[in-house]
Amino acid sequence: MNQGEEPTVETILAPVGAIDPATSDRLHTRLTDAAVAAGLVDVAYQTIDTPVGVLLLAATDQGLVRVAYDCEDHEQVLSALAEQISPRILRAPTKLTEVVRQLGEYFAGRRTEFDLPLDFRLSKGFRQQVLRRLPEIDYGRTASYAEVASAAGSPKAVRAVGTACATNPLPVVLPCHRVVRSDGSPGGYLGGLAAKRVLLELEAA
Repeated sequence: MNQGEEPTVETILAPVGAIDPATSDRLHTRLTDAAVAAGLVDVAYQTIDTPVGVLLLAATDQGLVRVAYDCEDHEQVLSALAEQISPRILRAPTKLTEVVRQLGEYFAGRRTEFDLPLDFRLSKGFRQQVLRRLPEIDYGRTASYAEVASAAGSPKAVRAVGTACATNPLPVVLPCHRVVRSDGSPGGYLGGLAAKRVLLELEAA
């Protein structure tokens, strides 16, 4: 801008636009890390690419609280978390480093079980009992809805087991994909049947 000229929006914003993407990412990381360290974030999230599509991961101070498939609409999931837990939500990948590492090992066939702190607050009562039983189904194996109902202490609650699996807030990590019908057919899955088959084939390899 020459001397005497009035500043324009373009000249005022030029320094901002000049920030390269790498610098912008570093600044974002520093700001999010500072916010997390200061206790200003109640729910940290990020998304990752996987063989079953893009997964949204969200965690609280208690542990991983949500894993969501793309078909669940990530924006709606974040809005629900804001209502159910807290509006103080921030994209903070460093908070989920260990989750990403273990999921990466799982999808690479190098991990058969997860060792992560979990926040079960999004499931109540019998549904939570069912979810806590799911890791007992060994990697590479399946169990029927009836078998899971019996393990959860209510042999007749087969339909309730189906509902618990259909509303599982932590799919993959809590392996509801290993629950199938008594005749061996896959049954439903909140991430879609294609995703369920991918997970079962991965574990059967």
